[in-house]
Amino acid sequence: MTIYNLGSINIDHVYRLTALPRAGETLHSHALSLGMGGKGSNQSIAAAKAGGEVVHLGAMGTGDAWVLERLAQAGVQTDRIARLAEQPTGHAIILVDDAAENCIVIHGGANVALPPELVSRDMAGIGPDDILLMQNETNQQVEAAAHARANGARVIYSAAPFQIDALRAVLPHVSVLAVNEGEAREAFAALGQDLPIDGLLITRGAEGAEYRDLIRGTTHRQAAFRVTPKDTTGAGDCFAGWFAAGLARGEDAPTALRHAAAAAALQVTREGAGDAMPDRDEVMAFLKTQA
Repeated sequence: MTIYNLGSINIDHVYRLTALPRAGETLHSHALSLGMGGKGSNQSIAAAKAGGEVVHLGAMGTGDAWVLERLAQAGVQTDRIARLAEQPTGHAIILVDDAAENCIVIHGGANVALPPELVSRDMAGIGPDDILLMQNETNQQVEAAAHARANGARVIYSAAPFQIDALRAVLPHVSVLAVNEGEAREAFAALGQDLPIDGLLITRGAEGAEYRDLIRGTTHRQAAFRVTPKDTTGAGDCFAGWFAAGLARGEDAPTALRHAAAAAALQVTREGAGDAMPDRDEVMAFLKTQA
């Protein structure tokens, strides 16, 4: 089973500060690093390191070859990533404080200029055994989701960054909706709780996560593993990528949740987003240490 991920590719500029700035305040950072980011590439790397077969669908500028190399090193198939001469590679400015909290500014660049032929050309092989994973950082979302469902694939949609209009447009084609606790409240307020989907994944940070099987009417809950975080950037992407890979492997929801929670726990103990994703051996070893 292949995971096709229609997702953003960003270069993260991570600034570390003692505290996040208030409005109008100027602060000195005490460190700067560049790394892989973008919710799409984060989830592709996470799913690939979880053991999934991952094809990334997206775009970037004509430079930044190291980004493709980093994706390939993680096991992600990159041959369907478009190179756009007229657009820069997407990038993010990330501020992280000493308590591991963050705030982020994103410039979409090539991520929001995906060519329309992406769906017909790069998704030509998608079928009933496959998954389309998506987030709200690219264009072509509705077209890709509709194409995937028409060909029998499951669609997992991470509704982040959260925009109710984007969610409303893509929801008729979604199989599993992945949101955090705040996003779930916004979705329920706007659309009600009777959503036309098969499953709902809600991550709750330090309180863990739950998966609501809306077909069977059951809910599975997973507590978070207790760790000391260094950087929470990308934790939700780690969880989503691992959960998607679990479903692709044929795992049941409780198993996929437990593995995803362990992966996210490891990821937040490291600095960075895409570069901090753990592999399957690391996660299995970590789980052996847990009750």
